[in-house]
Amino acid sequence: MHKNSWQNRRHGRRSNQQNPRFRQQGSDERGNSVTRQSSRDSGHVGDDEAPSTSSGTAGSSSVPDLPGYYFDPEKKRYFRLLPGHNNCNPLTKEGIRQKEMESKRLQLLEEEDKQKKKIARMGFNASSLLQKSKLGFLNVTSYCRLAHELRVSCMQRKKVQIQSSDPSALASDRFNLILADTNSDRLFTVNDVKVGGSKYGVISLRGLKAPSLKVHMHENLYFTNRKVNSVCWASLNHLDSHILLCLMGIAETPGCATLLPASLFVSSHPAGDRPGMLCSFRIPGAWSCAWSLNIQANNCFSTGLSRRVLVTNVVTGHRQSFGTSSDVLAQQFALMAPLLFNGCRSGEIFAIDLRCRNQGKGWKATRLFHDSAVTSVQILQEEQNLMASDMAGTVGVALMTRATGAAGLELCQIKLWDLRTTKCIRQYEGHVNEYAYLPLHVHEGEGIVVAVGQDCYTRIWSFHDACLLRTIPSPHPASKADIPSVAFSSRLGGFRGAPGLLMAVQQDLYCFSYT
Repeated sequence: MHKNSWQNRRHGRRSNQQNPRFRQQGSDERGNSVTRQSSRDSGHVGDDEAPSTSSGTAGSSSVPDLPGYYFDPEKKRYFRLLPGHNNCNPLTKEGIRQKEMESKRLQLLEEEDKQKKKIARMGFNASSLLQKSKLGFLNVTSYCRLAHELRVSCMQRKKVQIQSSDPSALASDRFNLILADTNSDRLFTVNDVKVGGSKYGVISLRGLKAPSLKVHMHENLYFTNRKVNSVCWASLNHLDSHILLCLMGIAETPGCATLLPASLFVSSHPAGDRPGMLCSFRIPGAWSCAWSLNIQANNCFSTGLSRRVLVTNVVTGHRQSFGTSSDVLAQQFALMAPLLFNGCRSGEIFAIDLRCRNQGKGWKATRLFHDSAVTSVQILQEEQNLMASDMAGTVGVALMTRATGAAGLELCQIKLWDLRTTKCIRQYEGHVNEYAYLPLHVHEGEGIVVAVGQDCYTRIWSFHDACLLRTIPSPHPASKADIPSVAFSSRLGGFRGAPGLLMAVQQDLYCFSYT
């Protein structure tokens, strides 16, 4: 009886394979999956926010996703994924995801090289904008904003030549962070050194002009064996006269906040007249820092610690301490009101009224809440709105949403808040960050928002309607150690400079300038 049933099942499978209708249906399914895949690959660059790593669903919607197995769309078969780290199986989820991300990155780079203009919206071109402006459909403000968006979509990548008296020093150290000053004619850089620690210096951007994009690295590079947690420009003697760094403690050496003159990195001082380190404050474990330009907190800087905020006066050394319930990862002073805004690991954003005493009640002027750790806060020009980003977005959730089309999964980590009503009025979707300390760049004059995700993609949104204008892949393979650092300015290189984006990754510096 058992033998007969086995023969019947075997005969049934053979008859299905010989059935022409069965073969036709299978070929149609494969053809449809190839068609869907080709149409997805030929889609607009701006729509592909990040590469898909869900292999079982990315290759074809008709292929089921089996737990513990990986479906290879090229070989059209399943492969088993072995758990653990001590096996020799090359098929791991991380390796598969890295391979697919690299393939997608190379594809986007190839499309960018072939395509000179990348339009983010249908009918979005210079002639249509000009025609609408002449007909009175666009006022001057709207026309300028849309013109900026059009130029952003047409930016092209060009490598910048870094000139230095010691080129070998630049060839071995990787960029970790770049930070432009207010006038965008200087760039403070932090580089990771192979032997450990960090090296920092200043790059002059005054020679950053087309067609030859050249910048000059000042000769005085300073090395520290401690990690640089946070950095900002400080205006003590004049605008951006100093640089404030928060250094992590190591062994028996405590952490500190160091204030360095920017002229320290310039080699044009007479002998014996070179400025030394201005001051250093012993501050254990500072996560963030900010410099105050408010007249009521003159010559003051803040440091965000574990469950505490310190506000220090550089001249007098006086300190104010404010206790918090979480680590403070992001800070910024308001310019008109005596407020210090803080973003915490718990997701809370609160403002400190600097007129209150340390132990006084009611020093939290405003309270906002995110679902995850806040990594950046930016106060807008009128100080009625605040923009913040957090670590809520994970690669896995993003892939699940794109693969299954599931609704209700919150992927947005960049939010625009109204400080008067304490409500979120706009969300910018697509940013990917689940663990990294990544800054946020807001430029109201150009009407754009820029952020780099942990997937090494630089995304540019329209500030006014949160539309994703551009997704720029990294010129180098994506990795945790090579997340690009960017700086955007309307005048790169000084007053007569052109708008554009600077991107530092590994040992290279790139410029995406307006055409």
